[in-house]
Amino acid sequence: MTQTSQAADSVRHVILDTDTGIDDALALLYLLGSENVEVSAITSVYGNTPVEAALTNIARVLELAGRDDILVARGADGPLNGEPRIAGHVHGADGLGDLWSTPISPANLSPLSSAELIVDLARSRPGYYDLLPVGPLTNIGLALQIEPELLTLFRSVVIMGGSGPFPPLGTVQMVDANIHNDADAAALVFAAPRERLVMVGVNVTAGTIVDEQAVQALQRAGTPWGTFSAQILEAYMDFYQFSWGRRVSPAHDGLAAALLFHPEWITSALHGPVNITTDGFAIRAHLMRTAEGLPVSWKWDDAPDTVVVVDVDRAAFLSDFVRVLSGR
Repeated sequence: MTQTSQAADSVRHVILDTDTGIDDALALLYLLGSENVEVSAITSVYGNTPVEAALTNIARVLELAGRDDILVARGADGPLNGEPRIAGHVHGADGLGDLWSTPISPANLSPLSSAELIVDLARSRPGYYDLLPVGPLTNIGLALQIEPELLTLFRSVVIMGGSGPFPPLGTVQMVDANIHNDADAAALVFAAPRERLVMVGVNVTAGTIVDEQAVQALQRAGTPWGTFSAQILEAYMDFYQFSWGRRVSPAHDGLAAALLFHPEWITSALHGPVNITTDGFAIRAHLMRTAEGLPVSWKWDDAPDTVVVVDVDRAAFLSDFVRVLSGR
């Protein structure tokens, strides 16, 4: 293999599927500013905010980054079954902390829906693209109904969602809004054949914290990227301060994005079937293993193995995340 072909092989050509709230916007900006990453397309979905606001927020980040050329698609406005749960109490009514009042539209909007575009791109170059869903999995569920072998056509699929293996006894788990919003679509995804499917769940993202010092560093950067990132993080912290008593927030989607092109930052992972479960209150995607590594106490549905992330190099990720978002 030549040096040129090796360099080309190291580049990740990412299709980002996003319900563009605060952590999604930061993940997109992080991808756009990272080496060896090409954002090939962005597909929108409801979740943190209604799908029209998600489109506006994609357009706002692309405008900031000077990347209006990237193809964008409008996606599902609700789950396969039932009504959407919009997280305006977390991300603001507009998904970005209600800091802007004027909606804008993506400059390069596809005539295809998000699901159609995902299928079209995957079929056009099998093994070329990486798929990164960081919202409810509705678009991916719809795409699987068009192309049941969809996940086998991607170089890898990295999902921000799920809750890892079952937790130690007595542990309180963070809500996983992405899985909870569309359990039916999530079930289709985790049962589908695939090349490599990685689940980056709230079991690892909840403890990957952007703290007060990081936000101060973004503010001090004095760049458009740093100022934007600090502004929306402050809005995110308005919510999360009531969880921890400090103005901090987890980097949910940013971590999933990072692990797609920095898999070496995964320090511990398990492999096995993932099923959708409910305790009557929350719907989750769990590896069918207890915290002790034992099988669960009921008969689960067979599924192909998923790579379930259990621990990560948080220091390496957070250092790189703040560096890129600083815009320097």
